[in-house]
Amino acid sequence: MAKAVLQLENILHGENVQTKEDAIQTVGGLLHKNGYVNAEYINKMMEREELTSTYMGNFLAIPHGTEDAKKEVIESGITIMLLDQPIDWDGNEVKLVIGIAGKGDEHLSILSNIAITCSEEDTLQQILNAGSKEELMSFFNEVE
Repeated sequence: MAKAVLQLENILHGENVQTKEDAIQTVGGLLHKNGYVNAEYINKMMEREELTSTYMGNFLAIPHGTEDAKKEVIESGITIMLLDQPIDWDGNEVKLVIGIAGKGDEHLSILSNIAITCSEEDTLQQILNAGSKEELMSFFNEVE
């Protein structure tokens, strides 16, 4: 049976990283540790970031692998990291990092659902102010 796209162990709350590279390594490492991707996927996330920034606005970045990284995805999954302090992401402040791995074309619906969830200013503020992993998870239960 396939595992859920988002599980509580895929969420990091109040993390402290210094750079976007650290952030990508952290969310990618969690995707790998929890069985969603092969280790090589993390390198593909870094490559993707070099091609185009995954900064989305409103303190949000959504790092994911390159097109050829799909073969490294075992199961679709996301990891969410809410930072204690914002970090610089190509000249922008980021506090919420969502790592994405989509099997086949599932990454498109995952990206779309994340965009919808984070598009409302009020909802995004509540996400950024979430006090626990469980509270964070409640905002993203619909992401599949």
